[in-house]
Amino acid sequence: MNILKSLANRERVFDFLVPAHSPVDVRHGPILYLEDVNVSFDGFKAINDLNLTIDDGELRCIIGPNGAGKTTMMDIITGKTRPGIGSVWFGSRHDLLTLNEPEIASLGIGRKFQKPTVFEALTVFENLELAMAADKRVLPTLIARLTGEGRDRIEEVLATIGLVELRYATAGTLSHGQKQWLEIGMLLMQRPRLLLVDEPVAGMTEQEMERTAELLTGLAGKGKQSVVVVEHDMGFVRSIARTVTVLHQGSVLAEGSMDTVSNDPKVIEVYLGAEEEAA
Repeated sequence: MNILKSLANRERVFDFLVPAHSPVDVRHGPILYLEDVNVSFDGFKAINDLNLTIDDGELRCIIGPNGAGKTTMMDIITGKTRPGIGSVWFGSRHDLLTLNEPEIASLGIGRKFQKPTVFEALTVFENLELAMAADKRVLPTLIARLTGEGRDRIEEVLATIGLVELRYATAGTLSHGQKQWLEIGMLLMQRPRLLLVDEPVAGMTEQEMERTAELLTGLAGKGKQSVVVVEHDMGFVRSIARTVTVLHQGSVLAEGSMDTVSNDPKVIEVYLGAEEEAA
């Protein structure tokens, strides 16, 4: 009964985890494109003429001080927040500003929030199975039969997230890092083309951070996923960064390799210098 109640309360979460065999067209350009995007809240400009391009298969790190617009940017991409002006495209065919949150998720955009959201009373295997189900209503989910293909997909994801030996462990018994990996696995069950990952290593041990770095770098690649990581831990960013975008006051302050942005005087002034003082 507790599990049924939990499922009922969490249907809203799984409304956004619909099958994502993505029809995104990246033959003629990037997988994600934001141009001249602006968002204001009660007169405060949270996003200010933001321009951002993510290539197919790219792993991009987004950094910046608190209030830089990182979360709002992800809210825009996933349909939670509508900009006042600007363009947001997923591939060359899908105008994300014309779609709602479930429609955007169904195209193949998955988002992982900082705090892991898993069914703690269920096993790791059952969490992945629920994430795979096409119909997320409670009763159809409970009576759905797992096919051989579905079981193979779960085994594949278990191997990817490093939880093969914990498949029958209750999710509530996992460490913080393992719960983070499980939630990434739940998104992977939908075969997304773009993953937005918010502060994945907050609260992790050094060993868990190393494993998370391996996981995220392994996910990115053409024909697999593009991965956008928002993170404050500069050591972790350096370990995975290919291209880093620095946001400040809702727009791009700098972009390039980690060495390039970490030596940029503007970035040092508004972000990295403040980070070092805080440390």
